[in-house]
Amino acid sequence: MPESLTLAPTADPRVFAAPDGRRLSPPADWACLPPGDAGLTRRVKAAGPSWVVIEQRGRKKFSKGLWAPRANIDNARAALDAERSTESYAKKRQADVARRERAQSAYASSFEQEVHAFLRFSPRWDDLGRLIARLVAAHATPVGSGTVARTQRISIEERAEAAVIAWMRHQTTNYDNMKIERVAGARREVRRELAQISRAVIDLHRRDVPHAPHACTLCTAVDQATEL
Repeated sequence: MPESLTLAPTADPRVFAAPDGRRLSPPADWACLPPGDAGLTRRVKAAGPSWVVIEQRGRKKFSKGLWAPRANIDNARAALDAERSTESYAKKRQADVARRERAQSAYASSFEQEVHAFLRFSPRWDDLGRLIARLVAAHATPVGSGTVARTQRISIEERAEAAVIAWMRHQTTNYDNMKIERVAGARREVRRELAQISRAVIDLHRRDVPHAPHACTLCTAVDQATEL
């Protein structure tokens, strides 16, 4: 039996699809370790054979757990529980949490600066730009948010631009209530058109000319967001 396989779920909770099309069922003495504890999962994988079950929905992948011998799961859990009960582990955990919080705070701050730099609002509208940068960063940067700000596939400058356009799509357009045809490319085309509108609104604030804030979708959205 291979040390590790990556399988896909089927309608039967104990039958999984292999990449080569085979249908596989785990041995009777195997159990499923649910996702959520990366440290335990790593130990179980290292202890012997295992099956990783991944469900793919579009471009996103979701872990459905790890199947492995029940004895390996029980032994790894007992060893990890004992390790986690020590004072040294608690101190290390506190230090890790503090380090991650510092890194997250630094990233949120730098991302807010990148958003402000992308907006490049004129002096007349710079205060508005700073408010938008703060709102976009607060929405997009939290760990686990799943937004474009958390990806590493593109530069931070591109992330900032994409985050602004995404925020405006939801805050300044009727996108969330639109009835979009369920045909390939329809949603992408709607997003492209709304992005063009959002960029035109942004360009309006890059010019040092006045306009009525109550008639501006962006000014209105910021006012509403800051009133919450």
